Amino acid sequence: MSRALFFTMLKGHGKSISSYTIGSTFYLLLIVMIYPSVSNVKGLNDIIASMPENFLKAFGIEGGLSSLSDFLAGEYYGLLLLVILSIYCITTATGSLAKLVDNGSMAYLLATPNSRVKIAITQAMVGVTGLVTILGVTTLAGILGGTYLIETSDFDVIAFVQMNVAAFFLFFVISSYSFFFSSLMNDEKKALSIPAVLTVIFYALDLIGKMSEKFEWMRNLSLFSLFNPIEIGRGNEDILAFCIIFGSIAILIYSISIWLL
Repeated sequence: MSRALFFTMLKGHGKSISSYTIGSTFYLLLIVMIYPSVSNVKGLNDIIASMPENFLKAFGIEGGLSSLSDFLAGEYYGLLLLVILSIYCITTATGSLAKLVDNGSMAYLLATPNSRVKIAITQAMVGVTGLVTILGVTTLAGILGGTYLIETSDFDVIAFVQMNVAAFFLFFVISSYSFFFSSLMNDEKKALSIPAVLTVIFYALDLIGKMSEKFEWMRNLSLFSLFNPIEIGRGNEDILAFCIIFGSIAILIYSISIWLL
């Protein structure tokens, strides 16, 4: 990895990383502050229980909302965070390689004493560093918000941290296959569209599988089926195997991408 190139590229992506970090933190804290008014609604879980079972299963709230962790998992980690980080991973990976090739900037980088492999490793590290930053700040904001902004005794900090760790490894994989297509394509639009469509398909397969028992088998084809923030937030799921498997997959895909480049 080229240290000079890393900091130059990180500075170039700094505005984007800051924007996603602020956006993620803002929405999370907003949901934290909304929680007291929602939790005070009498008969809320009865209302939830009256909804169609497949609908509840699709959004991971079939057991009701019994804590702040449940509320965050269902309202933020079940959808909003998925959208925010998917866009970040795909656009950053595309800008790391395919965009540079498409606009001719890669030729200038190759004119420096850096090999293609070193450039690719550096660009991959920039994207992962941004992902760590976004989730790291989001996690810290969630802990501070859940602890100090509202009066609640049902916030499980450890489970919340585990939720974010699992989210990192999920998006580590998404960033890896986005980087893979970026390394293969010389056209920025193609490099952007293919991982975007693939990610939407993964999410759709998981959603359809949750909403219909007939199509439940579709969840086996989706990355998102293995990420269950509600159960992680309740402390009912061990994330170690999830992290090892997804971490290994991401490292393998990144390695293949760098080798093919």
